[in-house]
Amino acid sequence: MYINRMELIEKLKSLIGSEVTVYIDRPLGTKHPKHEDIIYPINYGYIKEFIALDGEYQDAYVIGVDEPLTIFIGTVIAIINRTNDIEDKLIVARKDSYYSDEEIKEFINFQEKYFKYKIIR
Repeated sequence: MYINRMELIEKLKSLIGSEVTVYIDRPLGTKHPKHEDIIYPINYGYIKEFIALDGEYQDAYVIGVDEPLTIFIGTVIAIINRTNDIEDKLIVARKDSYYSDEEIKEFINFQEKYFKYKIIR
């Protein structure tokens, strides 16, 4: 089913505050598959609830966990809406945790510094 960017953002917004399962395919400490100079300082994976505009499962950053994971159940606290790319990302953290926009930016800067984005809450 075809979905446009605005529809996807609205669906992603509906997840804020919801519990999701993130399947980690790039655990903390691993190298980016195409850019070996990028090392993941956080866990990165996907949720299976939505297919993103790139045709893959929806990407998600897991913040606030300091060990490599294979799966994580947490709460969606924000969306990274890339304004110069189609790959938006979810920010997922432990239930009842709070991170400021500045703290989120620090966690994701290793990869998002290459893009323009806004944080949606």
